[in-house]
Amino acid sequence: MSQTSGAGADKIVLEKAFVKNWKAPISFGVVTIVALLLFVLNGREGTSSFKLTADATAIQLPVIQLPTVATGIVITVLLAGLTAYSAYRVQTERKTPLWIVAIFAFLFLVGFLAWAGAGASIPVYGLLLGTVALSAPLIFGALGGVISERSGVVNIAIEGQMLAGAFVSAMVATLTGNAFAGLFGAMVAGMLVSFVLAAFAIKYLVDQIIVGVVLNVLVLGLTSFFYSTIMTANPQMFNQPARFPRIEIPVLSQIPIIGPLLFQQTIIIYIMYVTVFVVWYGLFHTRWGLRVRSVGEHPQAADTVGIKVGVTRFWNVSLAGAVAGMGGAYFTLGSVGAFNKEMTAGAGFIALAAVIFGQWDPLKATMAALLFGFATNLQSVLGVIGSPVPSEFMLMLPYVVTILAVAGFVGKSRAPAADGKPYIK
Repeated sequence: MSQTSGAGADKIVLEKAFVKNWKAPISFGVVTIVALLLFVLNGREGTSSFKLTADATAIQLPVIQLPTVATGIVITVLLAGLTAYSAYRVQTERKTPLWIVAIFAFLFLVGFLAWAGAGASIPVYGLLLGTVALSAPLIFGALGGVISERSGVVNIAIEGQMLAGAFVSAMVATLTGNAFAGLFGAMVAGMLVSFVLAAFAIKYLVDQIIVGVVLNVLVLGLTSFFYSTIMTANPQMFNQPARFPRIEIPVLSQIPIIGPLLFQQTIIIYIMYVTVFVVWYGLFHTRWGLRVRSVGEHPQAADTVGIKVGVTRFWNVSLAGAVAGMGGAYFTLGSVGAFNKEMTAGAGFIALAAVIFGQWDPLKATMAALLFGFATNLQSVLGVIGSPVPSEFMLMLPYVVTILAVAGFVGKSRAPAADGKPYIK
């Protein structure tokens, strides 16, 4: 604290104290040790080839070939240097910026792929395309979770909303022969599940987590029953939905790497891109978003200025269910092509983890969902090229990262202040 004298009175200037946080350097150090053990002490002989473009792409990028052992050594040294720099910044009372974290993660990923794919060709383009495909339902579910929890209602029922959307979309698209009708039906189904969650959580003040769990079990039982009694009896009539075709945008789809990712997708993926932007912009740059965040952070203050807390929460939970329902529709209309029992396979819970990992922010939750999809697709790619990495390790990796995120190793993760708390006027 310092004081300065003025003509009338003394000015008191408070200097903010810097709290040294060693979580980033410690995390970097642990990963660097892992890199040392894998890439250097247990290095694999051979050359790792990174194929960036598919054979059908008009513009071909050269295949990048890296000597596996030398690459592992260089990357380990670079990781150690970044760890030391992060520790230096903390020691001199400066934070570790996000760009250092991004570079560190990219270097470790390159080293890991080079080590795991020694003597083989790694299809980078396929890895990225598969990541988008596997992440799409997770992104829809995560966006639904963000909307609901930003308004103050814990959305454990994402799994049920997605499963209901998958079932209804398959049946409606089959009966009408129209994939867009199936997508609309999925949104309605997800919204109906959210109606129940909102009614019990907001109107009757039932514990939100219990309601969400019960809804997941209820939807699972109903869809399994109708699948066994109706769909399997006549699949041609009830379970052969029309699917969204892949739309290739001329010229743009031929751009290396990003062309197939952004401009060679089905309509539901394009809708996903738009939805991510709309939810982000709406939450942080519109009156609607301000109202949603106000009832999720301080409902009493929102009520004081005339915002109807219960109504706002109800309709936003319903909107969240519609968005999550589109994630369920992706399974039947964009990926698998038919409904199967329990086909979401816990995707709703992974989406909920992405919400927490993404700190209840639409863009960060999308990145977290992409990480889950990347890890899932990576274990498939490594299995194809004959990597020694156990597939079980890759499947558990996103959950380990989520635990670290919740523990605060990759930034503070704080839920909206009134999330899960019923408001009684």
